[in-house]
Amino acid sequence: MSTIEAGKNPRDIILKPVTTEKSLALMDLGKYTFEVDPRANKTEIKIALERIFGVRKGKPYRTRNGIGKRKDVKRAIVTVREGTIDIFGDQA
Repeated sequence: MSTIEAGKNPRDIILKPVTTEKSLALMDLGKYTFEVDPRANKTEIKIALERIFGVRKGKPYRTRNGIGKRKDVKRAIVTVREGTIDIFGDQA
């Protein structure tokens, strides 16, 4: 699993929120769309979003066959279960 290069700001990967009519409609469903650096991979995007918005990891759970884990991969379209994230606020 790769990580964000040392000294690289997560805001260099997550460039800005997308504010189209479709993306604004998705916000009502808890899905947020971001413009990202084209050179960034999914793992870098996930780590950058976790650092900027404090996203929690997937929760481990028990199954009949042992211990499983919910997925903690985030993509450029982010779904939030509860509450909202402030994508238009001060991003300094």
